[in-house]
Amino acid sequence: MPLYFSAISGSVKRYELIDHTADLMVKAYGDTLEECFANAGYALFDQTVDLSGVGPAETFEVETSGDDLEDRLYSFLSELLFLEDCDGVVMCELDVSFDGDKVICRGKGEVLDRNRHRIRSEIKAVTFHMMSVDPGEPSVTVIFDV
Repeated sequence: MPLYFSAISGSVKRYELIDHTADLMVKAYGDTLEECFANAGYALFDQTVDLSGVGPAETFEVETSGDDLEDRLYSFLSELLFLEDCDGVVMCELDVSFDGDKVICRGKGEVLDRNRHRIRSEIKAVTFHMMSVDPGEPSVTVIFDV
């Protein structure tokens, strides 16, 4: 794995992989925290499945909540991982908004088809370890247990 891997949408960097000993550390960017959350979700799916082969065929809605920004990020990403693990959902487009302590995501994607989609790796869990939400930059950093 390279030290830094950037997923770029147009000219905007969505996320980068940061070298970490055993797990997968991701730093996601955006113009707003909502966009950072969306890009962290994109990174989760992009690291498990090659999203270049996933289209916006179906719409999915996810709503989670948390006590603070880190808890909201953890709950949101954990719910996305649950949807992928249990229902085979992979999203290539995510639109996130906040409403108080709620994180609301409207995503587009497909149900995983192992004959058509290229699998990259398995993420086992989202962790709180070294998780950070920086409203000033804005950015979010999260470690996925692989």
